[in-house]
Amino acid sequence: MSLLNNKVCLITGASRGIGAAAVKKFAEEGAIVYANCRAPKNIDSLCEEISKEYNTTVKALYFDVRDESAAKKSILQIRKESGRLDVLVNNAGIMKDALIGMITRDLMQEIYETNVFGVMNMTQIAAKQMMFQKSGCIINLSSIVGIEGNAGQLVYSATKGAVAAMTKTAAKELAGYGIRVNAVAPGMIDTDMFRSIGEEKIKAHLNNIRMGRLGTPEDIADVIVFLASDLARYITGEIIGVNGGAII
Repeated sequence: MSLLNNKVCLITGASRGIGAAAVKKFAEEGAIVYANCRAPKNIDSLCEEISKEYNTTVKALYFDVRDESAAKKSILQIRKESGRLDVLVNNAGIMKDALIGMITRDLMQEIYETNVFGVMNMTQIAAKQMMFQKSGCIINLSSIVGIEGNAGQLVYSATKGAVAAMTKTAAKELAGYGIRVNAVAPGMIDTDMFRSIGEEKIKAHLNNIRMGRLGTPEDIADVIVFLASDLARYITGEIIGVNGGAII
């Protein structure tokens, strides 16, 4: 039996990196997957390929997680087509860095709107459906810098710290409805987002990873699958670090 057999799952930010890896892993484990991204038609071929490869339903949903109306329509579509929503993975996020003294209001607003307000928006809307069905699982993407902090990432680390706090609060509030809420805090993962910091900084970071390598999107996706599965049925309110023994 596959770990996520016939579970109905929504994964945001699914066009690349951790999100795309999670879509593939969920499909491999038998889930019915709704994959979200903002740009229309951007993941149509990805969804089609994964559907065929694993003989399950993988469907693209195009909307901005910050848009409450669009998010509600998408959850209603999932309920109409599949009857329920078992898992929400709040993966959509952005990373832009600036040193203290160089941070603009526009930068703060941009990052908070996606990384914090978008997660709150999706959590509220999905939770209503899960409360109705008396079951569900929400998995948020925090970050090692949201727990440990990192120079040059005041805004980004603050948003990911907020995600960790939201996770713990939502877990307490929703447990009585049979809904589990957990977060994964990745370390330095080999994605386009992380590669944007430049090769010199990447080499410097490698010296601080005890396992001697960057993590892969699949390393994170495997933990997300575990948290979404019944193997994690008694786990809620946890922030699970997946960082190869990294020191920030």
